[in-house]
Amino acid sequence: MKHSNKIKDSNNREGKKVRVLFVCLGNICRSPGAEGIMKQLIEDHELQDFIEVDSAGTSGWHEGDLPDERMRAHGAKRGYDFLSRARRFRKRDLDKFDYIIVMDSSNYTNVKSLASTKEQLDKIHMMTDYSQQYNHDHVPDPYYGGASGFELVLDLLEDATEGLLQAIKEKHAFA
Repeated sequence: MKHSNKIKDSNNREGKKVRVLFVCLGNICRSPGAEGIMKQLIEDHELQDFIEVDSAGTSGWHEGDLPDERMRAHGAKRGYDFLSRARRFRKRDLDKFDYIIVMDSSNYTNVKSLASTKEQLDKIHMMTDYSQQYNHDHVPDPYYGGASGFELVLDLLEDATEGLLQAIKEKHAFA
């Protein structure tokens, strides 16, 4: 059954899609991982017509690059395709997205420094705010570590994206 593009939600702007942006430092490990996992969850729950997902980095070092090959390999073992291209977070993202989900306190500070309204500030959340099973206060950057770091990040992201999707479904009255 094809879903209508209109969302039954009085809290949502004119029936537009709920937009989620994941943010880390370089946009090659954590945030594209979260984006790929969330896209898979959205597809599994048949919510593609209601939720849109993207990712960005607070730095522009890797703009245009695919995610780190180690992240792609670890994700592939779990059935994920991490194929988005890195881009830098822009101030306009604060208006474009409904949820801006950052991986650590440095990302939080960097994104928060660009916000100019309370509405923009209220969109910014830590990824671990949505954790259900883990008690980490941030998603660590696996870039300079080994395989276990990438596996931990994927565990944390899988857990938190499930929690985030549940929160979005509850807030926006998705079945």
